[in-house]
Amino acid sequence: MANAKKCEENKSDKKEGIPKSINSSFLQYIASSEKYNIISVLIVVIAISIIFFIGVDECKTCFEKLSAATKDRKIADVEINNLKKYWVYGRNIENGYLNNLLLILERVGYESSKSTLDWDLLWAHDYPFQKLYSTLNNLKPHQKVNHFPGCGYITNKVDLATSNLKYIPRAFKLPDQKDALLEFVVNNTSVQFVQKNNDHRHIKLKNISNINLDEANGTFVQQYIDRPLLVSGYKFDIGIYTIITSVDPLRVYIYNGDALLRFCPLKYYPFDPQNIDKYVVGDDYLPTWQVPDLDYYYNTLGFGMKESLNAYLRKKGKNPKIIWQQIEEALKIVILDKEPKIADVVKKFTSKQNFFEMMRFDFVVDEDLRVYLMEANMSPNLSSAHFPPNKLLFEQVIYNLLSIVGVAVRSSKNGLIGSEERNMESADKNIAVYPDQCSTNLCRKSCHSEDCQLCKNCLTAENRLDFLRAYNEHLNRGDCKRIFPPPINTLELPLDFEDYSPKNQIMYKWFLGKCALDEHWCK
Repeated sequence: MANAKKCEENKSDKKEGIPKSINSSFLQYIASSEKYNIISVLIVVIAISIIFFIGVDECKTCFEKLSAATKDRKIADVEINNLKKYWVYGRNIENGYLNNLLLILERVGYESSKSTLDWDLLWAHDYPFQKLYSTLNNLKPHQKVNHFPGCGYITNKVDLATSNLKYIPRAFKLPDQKDALLEFVVNNTSVQFVQKNNDHRHIKLKNISNINLDEANGTFVQQYIDRPLLVSGYKFDIGIYTIITSVDPLRVYIYNGDALLRFCPLKYYPFDPQNIDKYVVGDDYLPTWQVPDLDYYYNTLGFGMKESLNAYLRKKGKNPKIIWQQIEEALKIVILDKEPKIADVVKKFTSKQNFFEMMRFDFVVDEDLRVYLMEANMSPNLSSAHFPPNKLLFEQVIYNLLSIVGVAVRSSKNGLIGSEERNMESADKNIAVYPDQCSTNLCRKSCHSEDCQLCKNCLTAENRLDFLRAYNEHLNRGDCKRIFPPPINTLELPLDFEDYSPKNQIMYKWFLGKCALDEHWCK
């Protein structure tokens, strides 16, 4: 029994017994571990807190950036929605003949309109005023159209050729002017003629005896300019891009940065009237950069067509200024002559301020540097697909046109401009002229005198708007030159001033007044 009890005690000691030294160390270890665990937990909590606050700050920055990006996108969307719109009216636009125009419009902030009513600019390649009369008679003030009603009085080839004006070779409409033609032939036996139609096709030099004068309806015959000025043996014509910004009062500009020179494909001599490539400039003309005498000026020195021709003529001992002076005078004579007819057509529309016009007038020059106007093109070719080097010329012509008529100004904004913005461009102080006259007692008390009609207190609302537009054109004219009202060389009225319409007289006097204040306005 004693042994059994002792055995049980030993078992109990094995179950319950742990040495005291071991037990104390273990407890110290546990206590120490708990202390370090608390520190570790605190460190983890602090670390998590730091990471949390850093994350919150980064997220805040991200949200701010996201918000700013969203705001920028909204602004961009608004800007896109506020882009001005153009609408093109014409046939087969998809063929690409207006690609240079559309590219420039995109560059100055325009987009194509899907609507035939919601647009800022209508570019009509075809004459639009018959089919679109109801639309074009109810235009909003900011809408612009690239033609004037009645411009056909200039661009109709029969009407222009038979207008019997200076610089236009004598022409006769058939069969209406048959008798006048025969009389002219009797008195000018050495004159040769070409027969033409309004499409300017099938031109050919003919003897009068070979033309059926009674059945040539819709055609006309025109005096042929023999002894043309030749460059490297080739006959050529000169195309001048001409801009009409206003009718009644008339304001006319030319693109002065260059001219379009087109040469016949074959040399003029030996002359053969059966070979029209010797004397008629067609679609497949010889370009300036392939003319030997102009090659170095154009291709190596980098001059344009106009200055290349000028340099060549000076080298030959000729004065090219004679040509350009005659061209400007010819344009002035023709457009002034046709203006009353155009103005009558414009009166059929609610407003005359929505329209502008760009034509290309084509001239030939003879050996004596005499200039002859051959035709005017309502929608001149602006495609460089056939002659890629013409691209820059056409782009500059288009850009200068859009600038001077105000189409390319502030194009990223909506077309409706407030009065403050308009005043920023041009205000009453900018159109004030004749300070000495307008400060006299006569003009202070009354507006009856002609000397006072341009004073601020005497201006009609219509004249004021005309002067403001003229002022803006002067600021935006770029490489364009004003030819009417004509450049001012003296502060006296021109000799033909009395032939001007009343509105043209007022407009000339205003330019004269601006010229007296600032010589930059004289040209």
